[in-house]
Amino acid sequence: MEIIQAIQEFADDLQGIRRHLHRHPELCFEEHRTSELIADYLTQWDIPVVRGLAGTGLVGVIRNGNSGKAIGLRADMDALPVQELNQFEHTSVNAGKMHACGHDGHMAMLLGAAHYLARHKNFDGTIYLIFQPAEEGGGGALRMIDEGLFDRCPMDAVFGMHNWPGAPEGSFAVTSGPMMASSNEFEVVISGKGAHAAQPHRGIDPIMAAVQVVQSWQSIITRNKNPMDSAVLSVTQIHAGSATNIIPDEARIVGTVRTFSEAPLDLIESRMAQMATSIAEAFGASAQFSFKRNYPPLINHADETEFAIGVMRDLVGTDRVDTAVEPTMGAEDFAFMLQRKRGCYVFIGNGDGEHRTGGHGLGPCNLHNACYDFNDRLLPLGASYWVRLAEAFLA
Repeated sequence: MEIIQAIQEFADDLQGIRRHLHRHPELCFEEHRTSELIADYLTQWDIPVVRGLAGTGLVGVIRNGNSGKAIGLRADMDALPVQELNQFEHTSVNAGKMHACGHDGHMAMLLGAAHYLARHKNFDGTIYLIFQPAEEGGGGALRMIDEGLFDRCPMDAVFGMHNWPGAPEGSFAVTSGPMMASSNEFEVVISGKGAHAAQPHRGIDPIMAAVQVVQSWQSIITRNKNPMDSAVLSVTQIHAGSATNIIPDEARIVGTVRTFSEAPLDLIESRMAQMATSIAEAFGASAQFSFKRNYPPLINHADETEFAIGVMRDLVGTDRVDTAVEPTMGAEDFAFMLQRKRGCYVFIGNGDGEHRTGGHGLGPCNLHNACYDFNDRLLPLGASYWVRLAEAFLA
C-alpha cells in the first residue's frame, strides 16, 4: 500500500479533525459551523476559498504552473437527523443529529489532501476542493451547480468518494456506468367516505382501496417493466384511521422508487398513477397521486473510471480494487455533478466494524445506523488517493 509518507505523519491531526467534526454534526444547509471550520483550515494553509455557493458550500482553490487544466474533488458535509447511541468521547453533542454516514471522514480525507497539496505542488493546473452541503436529501450538489459552481470554478472533470461499510478496509470499489440509483418519492391520498365500522355499506372505505393499490403496483415491476431493467418500488408508509370502530375518510400511501435509467422510471410513474386512479374509482373513491424525482442515477464516465482505477491500483494493488462492484439502489446527489461534468465516483472500504471499541454497540458499521462510526484508519489512504488522482490528472 503506497500511502504518502507526509500524509501518514499528519494522520493524528486528521483523526482529531474528523472526530471534532463528528462531535459537532449539522443537518443539510445548516452546516455553518462546519463550513467555517473548513474555511479556517484552508485559509491557514494559504488556500484561497470560494464562498457563497448553496449557502454553506465552499471550494478551496490550489493552483500551480501554467496549465489551464483543472480537476474537482468533492466531499459532502451534512449529518443525519439521528440520535447517536455511541458512548465514546467524540459522540455527537447535538441532540438528534449525527454523522451516521461518514461525511465527517469524507471532509477529513479531503482536508488531508488539501494540506499536502498546498505544500507539495507536484502538478500543473488547478485543483478545486469542493465541500458540498446537503447531500442527505437536500440536493446541495444541484444547488451549488445552479449557483455557479462550474462557472466560478471551471473544471475538466469531477470526482467523488464514499466510505463503504462491509467492503474490506484498505480496498476500493467502482464500476463504469450506473453505480447508484435514482431517488424518487410518491404519495397517494385516497379519499372515500367515513362511516361506522359496523355499517360499512354506508361509507366508501379508502383502506380497502389503498390495500388493492399497493398490491397491484407490484405487477408494474413484474409484468410491465422490462425484466432487464432494475427497479425497486417500495411502499414505506400507510396512514389511515383513528379508531377501531370508524371507517376513515381517507388513506395516505407513501414510498420510494429507484431505477438506474429514465425509461423504466417514466413507465413506473405513469402506471402507478393510472392504477391508483382506476382502482380508487372502482371502489367509488378518488385518488390524488404525486411523484417527485429527487436525485438522478449516478453514472460514472468510462474514461474517467479507468483513470481512477489506475490510480487506485497504484495505491493498494490490483487485488484490492473491485472494478465491477454491484451497483446499489442507494442514491447520491453527486449524480447531478456527473450530469454536467465527466468524472467518477468510487467506494473506499470501511471494514466490518472491527475498528470500533466496545461500549457503544457491536456489529458492522452500517450507514445511517445510530451506532455507526467512520474508520479513522482510512484517512491517510483516502487523502493519498485524492492527491495521487489530482497529480496524475494534472501531470
